[in-house]
Amino acid sequence: MSSKAPTETEAVATVKASTVPHRWRNLATITGVSVVDNTEAGLVPTLFPSIAAALKLDSGHLGLLAALGKIIAVPFGPFWVWLASRIGRKAALIATTISGGAFGIAAGFSQDFVQLLILNTLMTACLIGGSPIANTIIADSFDDKTRGRATGYFYGAITGISSFIGPGLALFTGIEGGWRYGMWAIGGICILAAFVISTLYRDPGIGASESQLADLSEEDRAKNKVTVRSVLSLFRIPTFSIMMLSRLLSGHLLITIFGIQFLVIDRGFDNATAAVVLIPFGIGYVVGTIGGGYVVGALDRLIPFRGRVLYIQLAQVGFGLAALFGTQFEHSTITVYGIFWALFGMFQGMNPPVNRPIVMSVVTPELRGQAFAIFLTVFETIGWAVFSLGAGQLANTLGIEQVFLYVLVILMFVNALVLTSLYFTYPKDAQRTTAILKARRAEARSRA
Repeated sequence: MSSKAPTETEAVATVKASTVPHRWRNLATITGVSVVDNTEAGLVPTLFPSIAAALKLDSGHLGLLAALGKIIAVPFGPFWVWLASRIGRKAALIATTISGGAFGIAAGFSQDFVQLLILNTLMTACLIGGSPIANTIIADSFDDKTRGRATGYFYGAITGISSFIGPGLALFTGIEGGWRYGMWAIGGICILAAFVISTLYRDPGIGASESQLADLSEEDRAKNKVTVRSVLSLFRIPTFSIMMLSRLLSGHLLITIFGIQFLVIDRGFDNATAAVVLIPFGIGYVVGTIGGGYVVGALDRLIPFRGRVLYIQLAQVGFGLAALFGTQFEHSTITVYGIFWALFGMFQGMNPPVNRPIVMSVVTPELRGQAFAIFLTVFETIGWAVFSLGAGQLANTLGIEQVFLYVLVILMFVNALVLTSLYFTYPKDAQRTTAILKARRAEARSRA
């Protein structure tokens, strides 16, 4: 590390990067809206036992719903990021929320599986745009030292609040056609959430949180134009490619799709009782994300760069162990399952405060939108779709419990092993990005 003292302009830039205007209000705004969007997107798995009874469906149908809902995100994730670059992130967030809410309401009127499949898929195609855009907003609002904490607050609040809303909406299943009322209610709230964005959100600008760029114009911060070639160049960053592979191996997301169905079909609980585990799951997730943000910050100080790698590996191993004892052994009460669901939530929640900052720190600001579109809506989506579709079909023959053994236990340990390679690639890639931003600053200051 150089001992050279920073210049006065560099010191000013560092202060600006750590105090981006409206950053906490923006975080609260996109978090609140994302809570609604996330609840609507996850509503079908929560209500599926009742939907299945009404429309005569099985686990295979649930797998198909989840799979197509994710597959459609592959083209639409990058599309929404592209649209945000043309009309602004604020307008794009409003568009995703309103359109997603409208299709969610329409899905509540479905009379058969085909209608439900089409409308649910269109709803997901709209709502998927919010995730990569929100992550770029966090990256541009918080510097590298605080991104883990901000990301923890964001994902912790989303899942924590949604986990309480989910069981509340599941209460509708106690009345005839109640699943429809649940979808109509959250769809309407989703549309209203768009007005919150229009009133409270203020865009920070690309690169506003980078200490090398904060005092420069936005044109100088995001110097390079985003092209197909520049987006494809992301895969030449070893750390980014490893993180994409890890997303393909992240089978733990299957618990949010088949978890309730597993408790109803394999363990004999009714829909409303099974949905109660979403509450401890949400609490565990909040603990994992918010607490994880602080832990990642501490590890950054104690073990620069490699502390993040150790942390993300422990998250995978911990989830695999919890899945082993929580799904492969039968327990007598929903309380015991609630404890394991809390552990699922905690270990799953440990991921966002570290994997998002890892990606942010190895990608230049102007490419982060497409990087997160690839990360969250392409690779995660492909992995989730393959697991959902395959698990749905295998569940009908092998049973959900056996599928959980392969995906939630064994594959999770494989994922942890793959992430070992980050010990070698991540420090180099993060330092390379810092060097690029310093060169960009030097060029801009030389023209001033």
